[in-house]
Amino acid sequence: MPAEPDQPATPAKRCPICGKPAVPEARPFCSERCRDVDLNRWLSGSYAIPCRPEEDDDND
Repeated sequence: MPAEPDQPATPAKRCPICGKPAVPEARPFCSERCRDVDLNRWLSGSYAIPCRPEEDDDND
């Protein structure tokens, strides 16, 4: 009789690009293609952290 695991099984991680199950070779993606799509989005500026524009201090 096999022993019961101490922790419950964790659900499989999903690729953030297409939603398919991730593979260890391209983690957290499902393939090199999705990894390249993500890299292209970073390099083209599609991903950005929103921020407020700085106010000018012209009150001198």
